[in-house]
Amino acid sequence: MVEKRCYYEVLQVERSASPAQIATAYRKLAVTYHPDKNPGDQEAIDRFKEASEAFEVLHDSDKRARYDRFGHAGLNGHGGAGHFSDVEDIFSAFGDIFGDLFGGGRSRRSRVRKGRDVRCTVTLTLQEAAQGVRKTVEFQRHDPCDVCEGSGASKGSKREKCSYCGGQGQVIQQAGIIRVQTACPACHGEGSSVTSPCRSCRGSGQRLKTVHAEVQIPAGVDEGMQVRITGQGEPSPNGGPPGDCYCFVSVLQHPLFEREGRHLICRIPITYSQAALGCTLEVPTLSGPGSVEVPPGSQSGDVFRLEGEGLPDPRIVGLGDLLVQVNIEVPKKLTADEERLLRELAEIEHKNVAPERKGFFDKVKEYFKHETAES
Repeated sequence: MVEKRCYYEVLQVERSASPAQIATAYRKLAVTYHPDKNPGDQEAIDRFKEASEAFEVLHDSDKRARYDRFGHAGLNGHGGAGHFSDVEDIFSAFGDIFGDLFGGGRSRRSRVRKGRDVRCTVTLTLQEAAQGVRKTVEFQRHDPCDVCEGSGASKGSKREKCSYCGGQGQVIQQAGIIRVQTACPACHGEGSSVTSPCRSCRGSGQRLKTVHAEVQIPAGVDEGMQVRITGQGEPSPNGGPPGDCYCFVSVLQHPLFEREGRHLICRIPITYSQAALGCTLEVPTLSGPGSVEVPPGSQSGDVFRLEGEGLPDPRIVGLGDLLVQVNIEVPKKLTADEERLLRELAEIEHKNVAPERKGFFDKVKEYFKHETAES
């Protein structure tokens, strides 16, 4: 796999470059490697795509911040760069940045643009995240105005052809061999304008609405993951496909389990006698009651694994494990019988010191002898 170059190196700018400097650098590279200027040159097309990918990240403040902190890895799973399938995708995304540099028949009006994406949050319990669930989510987007049916014109009137651009929605400036095409400043690229705007939408042709949609959440999603609802975003400004809605997953904390990737952690208190003698410990799992064997002599903090009782991962095959951590609990209050038995045990321990304890106390005695000799 070819390693990606640094985006700042690709655009030949410093890391401290301003947005304007980044845009200027991109325009220069777009002129140099534009496919219309380099017909049949695959290397030039690759450089054109590389520069466009770098610009896509560095001109977006959020993506640039993630890239500055984490590099290319910081863009994975966050709507990062690298999804241009061909140069037409680039013209569609950045047509307003450098226009139709060399003509070639790619008019702005013939390149439809996808609508903007929207986002919402879907909150799940740990059980729902583990099993997958279908949820209804709520978000806001713009839909065509019901009154003017999206035209932006009041009843009885209609949109009129823009006199500045002759209805083309674009103006072209030429300097030598370079022809730069930009959106018409009068109609903002629409090719027409409204003289009597609709009162309901104030001439925009759209109104903000609250939308409810169904989304299927796959099993094993984790906090911060995104699930896409295709076609539920903002409408396209020029007849293209609508954007998408991205559902950001939030998982509620569970009273018994902690999550660590695909694995679950359950911390269970046990008594001194259970730890010393061993026991069969009943434990909860997401699928129902389970059990683990605690061997004699277990220590506080020991972990026992129940394989396959964790969570799935939507990106790989298989289930995680349930990790049961035991902690020896010392009672704050004792019954009379418990206190009597423990005192008897203490007497036995005092007369028959275990080798481990004897070794420790021998070290303590040696330490104090050494300290006394030095003083």
